[in-house]
Amino acid sequence: MNLSIRNIKIKRAFFGLTMTAALLGTGASCSKIDDVPSTRLASEETNWKTLEDAKANLMSIYGLMRSATVADNGHWLMGDLREGDFTITNRSDLKAVVNNQLNASYPVIERVSNWRRFYAGINAASLFIERSSEILELDPRYTELNNKVDIAQARMLRAYAYFYMSRIWGDVPLITSSHDGDFIKTERTSQDRVLGFATSELLDAAQVVPFRYGGTDPIYPGLYYGGGWSSWNGNIWTRLSAYIILAHIAAWQGNYIDAATYSKFVLDNQSTQYYVDGANPLDYINMDALTENQNNYSPFAYKRATVMVGFPFEAGNGLSTANGHIEQLTLASPFIPKSKPEMFVSKDSIINIFTDHKDLRFSKDLVSGYYRTNYFYGFDSELPIFNKIKVLYPSQTSGNVTLFSSSMVFSRMEEITLLRAEALAALGDIDGAYTALNKACNLRGIVYSTQNSPDVIKAIFDERRKELMGEGWRWYDIIRYQRLKRSNAPFAEKDGKQLTFKEFEDAGGIYWPVSQAVINANSSITQNPYWL
Repeated sequence: MNLSIRNIKIKRAFFGLTMTAALLGTGASCSKIDDVPSTRLASEETNWKTLEDAKANLMSIYGLMRSATVADNGHWLMGDLREGDFTITNRSDLKAVVNNQLNASYPVIERVSNWRRFYAGINAASLFIERSSEILELDPRYTELNNKVDIAQARMLRAYAYFYMSRIWGDVPLITSSHDGDFIKTERTSQDRVLGFATSELLDAAQVVPFRYGGTDPIYPGLYYGGGWSSWNGNIWTRLSAYIILAHIAAWQGNYIDAATYSKFVLDNQSTQYYVDGANPLDYINMDALTENQNNYSPFAYKRATVMVGFPFEAGNGLSTANGHIEQLTLASPFIPKSKPEMFVSKDSIINIFTDHKDLRFSKDLVSGYYRTNYFYGFDSELPIFNKIKVLYPSQTSGNVTLFSSSMVFSRMEEITLLRAEALAALGDIDGAYTALNKACNLRGIVYSTQNSPDVIKAIFDERRKELMGEGWRWYDIIRYQRLKRSNAPFAEKDGKQLTFKEFEDAGGIYWPVSQAVINANSSITQNPYWL
């Protein structure tokens, strides 16, 4: 497979090159990361000498993975648009995604269909795993424990990349060693084998990484690279992060016994996390904390302990970008200098989704008589603005360009609790499922029960639809819901024929087509059959 990453060495300039080249410019994207020259790239021979090298190389893996997930807003195009709740105003490429026309000829669709950007991060992780121990003999400040924890993080990130890709494309090439230059042309590996590898890597890494960094954690006591927990929370991945990803892999495979076990571990150990050093244990957050960043608790605002798995865009580190944030697609005046958003949730959809008049995310306040604005601004207007996520810096705007600093959040307390509810429901523990479901939405003003929501599985996925709107989950939730329900009702149409969900999935319709550029570069790569 010709992935052409010869210039993607591990980068010292993590914050500068990785994000600026990948996300800021109108023409720069992850598909061109390796074409961006930088005088700050360290040579292969001098890149594994010091403690500082180790830190820079590890952080660059996080940066490359961040770029891979969010460039061209791919995380939201793939997760929120297919069968999603958003209506497109005038962009034909986004309408094609909504209409499941994923082989339409648009530059954005072609770029996000190319998995090359993920292999850049995978290669960086493999290189770190193979070479970082060289620093031990050269810099006494770099301890064996530090190296083991660093390698474990690299293994977690690589495993996450494979899980993330497998949800998008199904079978993907499994490459577990680094390559300087073009990768060996290899065939796609079965999804089961890829996810088996990712699971094994995460289980091993979870025995090494601490619950938190730079504090009193017995696994890794003391400062981490000179910083305390406030420097690292929400920035790098912990032991709970590993178990969250494990739970999602298991749920994707329909292995709900393991999904319940892994998610239980996370919830049983949530008290190991803190918002700040040694104070305010991590817990569920109310609506104003979620959408208005009350007490600095929002998982979307910069880096926060509430980002249990995700990638922050810390403004203080120069990571505010114009691209790679859902706000670029959903906000408009009065939030940013744009007349209308590129996508919005229609009023009919809002009313059909948020049916409980007590729901604090959206409902009419019976005291004031006004609609709540935590999720939607201007509900009475023609185009309600989805403003649940709005982390912007107008002071850094230039003309009509706005910079955003919202985190890409894969999982937070509410999300993993809803996944546990799903696992318990699938296993037949109905009481446990309702308990977890209500724990997740306890601060949203609503309560589920067998009386008002007798179908617990539907109730869980309805709640995920509301709570996680705009966080890249909708399409993958639909897939798991359909797998659980096993309905024979028509789900999709191809060539004039109605397909059930099983027929649609068996044909590979749940996945994206593989970029033609990837296939042209490697004749061993075959297209997902649905897109032939």
